[in-house]
Parts: sequence; structure tokens; C-alpha cells
Amino acid sequence: MFNKRKFPVFVILFFICLSGFVPEEETSYTVSKVVIDPGHGGKDPGNLGTGKYKTYEKDIVLDISLQLGKYIESNFPDVEVLYTRTNDEFVGLKERADLANKNNADLFICIHANSNKSSAPFGTDTWVMGLHKSKANLDLAKRENSSILIEKDYETKYGGYDPNSPEAEIIFSMYQNAYLDQSLELAAKVQKEFSQRAKRRDRGVKQAGFLVLHQTTMPSILIETGFLTNPEEEKFLNSDKGQDYIASAIYRAFKEYKIEMEGISAPVQILEDTQKEVKGVFFSVQIVTSSNQIPLDSPEFMEIDNIREYLSGGWYKYVVGMEKGITGTYKLQEEIRKKGFKSAFVVAFKNDERIPLQEAVKLLE
Repeated sequence: MFNKRKFPVFVILFFICLSGFVPEEETSYTVSKVVIDPGHGGKDPGNLGTGKYKTYEKDIVLDISLQLGKYIESNFPDVEVLYTRTNDEFVGLKERADLANKNNADLFICIHANSNKSSAPFGTDTWVMGLHKSKANLDLAKRENSSILIEKDYETKYGGYDPNSPEAEIIFSMYQNAYLDQSLELAAKVQKEFSQRAKRRDRGVKQAGFLVLHQTTMPSILIETGFLTNPEEEKFLNSDKGQDYIASAIYRAFKEYKIEMEGISAPVQILEDTQKEVKGVFFSVQIVTSSNQIPLDSPEFMEIDNIREYLSGGWYKYVVGMEKGITGTYKLQEEIRKKGFKSAFVVAFKNDERIPLQEAVKLLE
């Protein structure tokens, strides 16, 4: 039974050990350094699929990760790509996050492949740090977090944390992800690319208490690229073509994310006086995403005027402005960032429905 008297000490040790440090105040938001984290490795093979093939999750996710890195480096020479591993070695969950934190990475992408007791489930999920919304979410988080149990002296290393204990849920219920907004944006783009381009079944964007995401101090996602326990999906993920489809889909999502977050891509560098006005199309600056509704008169928004709320994918999102031109929106974004919302970014709408920024820009050309 959990000792309530020891709980505060446990919490303090847990957060000292896992939370690392508080990120320094940003002067601007750029995506110039990415850490790609192939799950498992070495003595931790991950799941072994159906048994029909000689399948090791650790090998498949490494191949996909390396291919993703090549796509990013080839198309964005300004982006530095780091890997938590580039061969078949075991790396602890804390060390994976530490690498990203110590290198001040702007993005952390963790890549896995799913499994199930049944061979029927298939499709992709992308996860962000958060509460266990269902038993299935909890079971997956426990399975991925259980990697720490084969780490040397894990009890000391993780401040007494046990992924199978009831207290683990309490810890994550107390945690709020400072980078939830950006993590959700990238996760949604990954799932869109999987569905529309790679033609994979979209199982959605979800939340759970993954240790490796908890420890990072930047936007972070964990991608389950498919079920190795499903015969067809196992065959797909074992093939060069399948791995390339997955890697290229993640790359396209990264590309769109980088463009939207930085707002500096060539396609959006349109002079205000050359833009045409398109009925129903406007731009806003998104500042906050929350799983719970926030009152528009909340102290959190004290210095911001004309806040609007919209609901997307079960999340409450808060935006400012209804600009007809992209240039004016970026000026507004700069003002909002100066007021403390350092990672505010530009979003586009058509007839009050959120649309991709690049789609909106093309309508203005």
C-alpha cells in the first residue's frame, strides 16, 4: 500500500530526477535542431511481431528513423539532426531525453511500432504527453515505460518510479506539458500524412504518460508506426517501401510544422499589397491549447485582447486576430510573443474552419 507520508518526497525526487531543467526563455521560435529517438535497442528488442518473419521492433524503428533523418538533412541543411542511437544498442529512457535536453533540441520525435494480443488491430497512432484517457492508453504507456526495468539501478535512477505502480498514474496526473500546443500540432500533421499520403489507417492523436516524453523540455511526440502483430502491417513495415512511406510521411509533417512555427518559408513571403482578398479566409495567431476550457477572462490572457476559442479534436484552442493578410498576421504574432507567448504561431481559417496555412496562402496568390 502506498505510504502517503512518503508521497511528497517521492514526488520531489521524481521531478528532480526526470524533469531536468526549466527551459531558458526563448527570444524566437525556430526549429533548427531535432532529436530522433528510435525506440528500444540492444537487449531490449521491443515487440517481435507475429512470428511469421524474423521481426524485431528495434530494427524496424531504427531504419525508419535513419531514413527520416536523411530526408530532413537533405531538404533542410540548416537543421541539425541528432539520434539517440544509430545502431543496435540499448539506451535508457532518461538518457534519451537527456540527450535532447542537453543539446537544447527544438523537437523530439520518438518512433515505435505497436503490438496487441490480437492480430486484428492495425493503423498508426501519434502520442503526446498527458493523462491516461483509457485502460488501453495506460497499458501502452506501461509497456513502453517498462524498458526502465532492465536498466541498471533503475530505482535510484528514476527516483523510485515504478511503471507498474498505482503511484505512477498520480505522478502523471500532476504533470502539465508546457509544449502541449506544439506537440499536438505536429502529432496531427503526422497522422494526416499517414492517412492521406501513406494510406495508413488513422487511429488518431492520443495522450498517455510516456516517461521518455515526460522528461523532455521541448515539443515531443511518440509515433506508433503500425502493429507488428498484424500480419499485413508487419509485412508492410518490414519492407523498404513501407519504411520509406512512413519516413517520408513523418518528414512531410515535420516540414509543414517547421514552416508554420517559424513563419519564414518562401511561399508565405507575400507582400500585403499583392494579396487578393478571398472571402471567408483569414489568419489568426494561436497561443494556447488545453484539454479543459479556459475562461476568456482568465488572468492567463490578461494582456491579450479579443481572445477567441475553437474546439478541434477534443482540444480547446485559443487564438487572437482575424487578419485578411499574412504579413499583418506575422506582425501580430511578433507582438503576442513579446507578451510572453513565445511559441505562438500563425494558423489559417476558411469559413471558420481551420485549414493548412499553405493552402490559405495559395488562395491569396
